[in-house]
Amino acid sequence: METKNIRNICLLGHGNSGKTSLAESMLFVTGAADRQGKVSDGNTVCDYDPEEIKRQITISTSVAPVNYGGCKINVLDCPGYFDFVGEVLCAIRAVEAGVILCSAKDGISVGAERSWKYLKAAGIPAIFCISKCDEEHGDYFAVLDALREKYGSIICPVTIPGSDGKTVIDLVHNTAYQTNGNKTVKVDVPAADAGRVSSLRDELMEAAAGATEELMEKFFETMELEEADIVTGLKAGLKDRSVVPVFASSAMQNIGTEAFLQGVVDYVPNPAEAEGIDPSAPTLGFVFKTVSDQFGKYSFVKVLQGSINSDMSLRNVRASSTDKLGRLYTACGKKTTEVKDACCGDIVAVGKMDWKTGDTVCDPKNEKELPPVELPEPCYSMAISPKTKGQDDKVASGLARLNEEDISFTLVSNAETHQMVISGAGDIQVDVLCSKLKSRFGVDTELKPARVAYREKIKGKVEAHGRHKKQSGGSGQFGDVWIRFEPQEEQDDMIFAEEVFGGSVPKNFFPSVEKGLRNAVQKGVLAGYPLVGLKATLYDGSYHPVDSNDMAFQTAARLAYQDGIPKAKPTILEPIGLLKVTIPDANLGDIMSDISSKRRGTVLGMNAEDGMQTVEAEVPMAEMSSYTIDLRSMTQGRGSFSCKFVRYEEAPGNVQQKVIEEAKALAEE
Repeated sequence: METKNIRNICLLGHGNSGKTSLAESMLFVTGAADRQGKVSDGNTVCDYDPEEIKRQITISTSVAPVNYGGCKINVLDCPGYFDFVGEVLCAIRAVEAGVILCSAKDGISVGAERSWKYLKAAGIPAIFCISKCDEEHGDYFAVLDALREKYGSIICPVTIPGSDGKTVIDLVHNTAYQTNGNKTVKVDVPAADAGRVSSLRDELMEAAAGATEELMEKFFETMELEEADIVTGLKAGLKDRSVVPVFASSAMQNIGTEAFLQGVVDYVPNPAEAEGIDPSAPTLGFVFKTVSDQFGKYSFVKVLQGSINSDMSLRNVRASSTDKLGRLYTACGKKTTEVKDACCGDIVAVGKMDWKTGDTVCDPKNEKELPPVELPEPCYSMAISPKTKGQDDKVASGLARLNEEDISFTLVSNAETHQMVISGAGDIQVDVLCSKLKSRFGVDTELKPARVAYREKIKGKVEAHGRHKKQSGGSGQFGDVWIRFEPQEEQDDMIFAEEVFGGSVPKNFFPSVEKGLRNAVQKGVLAGYPLVGLKATLYDGSYHPVDSNDMAFQTAARLAYQDGIPKAKPTILEPIGLLKVTIPDANLGDIMSDISSKRRGTVLGMNAEDGMQTVEAEVPMAEMSSYTIDLRSMTQGRGSFSCKFVRYEEAPGNVQQKVIEEAKALAEE
């Protein structure tokens, strides 16, 4: 296969907009699959993971190559749910065009809007496909009008549904594709649709003519363009994003699929026409997907320069390792076929490599590293623990394996709260990871809200006495200290000072007193959280020439701490985060009231851009655990946010009481 005969596209859009069904129809129509599966029956090529079959949603991007019109089209079927956005952003790195599906019944969904933004940010050409045109209350032309209203005159219909419900009409070639079962034939444009087709073709010619000056001159001469010129114009316009073609599809009936495939061959740039792809340069590839399941471990590589063959060794820049390749495969869903090589622009799966998603692999003599995939910060966190005690390592190693496939979640072992905290894009992603831990690694887990790392501090000044005396046959233990405790604002760490006169406590025991106090401040007296901003001054005490030792003075210091701190007006501090939330103008009121009334937050300011508002606020981190889910429901999925810790602040009395009670309950467990 040559680079010029390859097309790479990804199918994007909201969950349930028909992406997997379109992929299934393309596989069936081209003979790559001998039967047409259905998502509802759990037998599609692309949704093969047990979790996908159970939930009837796409969870990870699948690769499904089809051959049509002398071209190999690599179809990447992406998830529609926002929890799996990492998969979408990785797939966009491997394609030359993104196809956004909108259902004829539901119109422009939030998922379609987001997909448009992702493609725009990546500078990747966009195509719209209006799916499910055959469904009751489906209206292709209403959705087309909505797209034009939202994105302007660059929206350009290329195929439309015929009024008979069995055809789609190709406006470029002025012909109709009529489908019965899996057989599609070209027929004349039905007479009932001729008027509409004629006016839409005129618009189409104008759009194609605007793509280059040469075509514009041709068009002004005769006010017409030949079919070949329209194809040239649409291809040029799609590449520079000045034209966005729109296709019609009823994938379950295979209506419009062949016309869509022809459109992909005609208009989508081949890899050699895209920036950064060079067949004659030394080998360079980007790992955009990793699969590590019961079928084996595969790293999916988009070949950006040169070619790859099974005898090669490639340099992994991140890992600083050079790896002999061995076996190469093309994958169609879970089915793999061994191949010897892959040309520039193609997608190939490499077996059994210790590579991660986002890695650059290259010719060892020509080292080069590509930028990683920029993923949104994980914003939904839960504490994860095994249901059976003692299986923490199993949970951690299972999640490390799953992280090879899905780089968008993080796992942190929080030493302070003694919890393993898993953070991802949302509750569905975290739930799927727990299900995979059970099915693949045999470990049952449970999720709880992650504990907040509070702090304690004193507001008063106090002098306290600590005396440790123990006598038991032979040498005893003796330590005696007077310590002044007071708050300080210089640093979180305790400041230790001494003002001992006349050797009442010998110098060699000062470090013992300090060590005893440093151990003690790890646990505050109210709820057991670390005590910060403390100054402790050793100013008096006494010692015994025989019985005084390091341990005795550590213990005496701890006793002084336990005696003095409760009298020094201790209080609880809570972590405050800087929240930046971006939402449509229409949701501004709801968001502001939610921040101030439900989350005890303070709005700092706002700014508007492109019909969206970004609100900045300071919010206690304790009030943010469910924000991902709440924001999604308040904005129908259109909102996004980030929240970063900025400082600690004294918590209100009712919050302190609750924290103290929770700490007590936890201690009794």
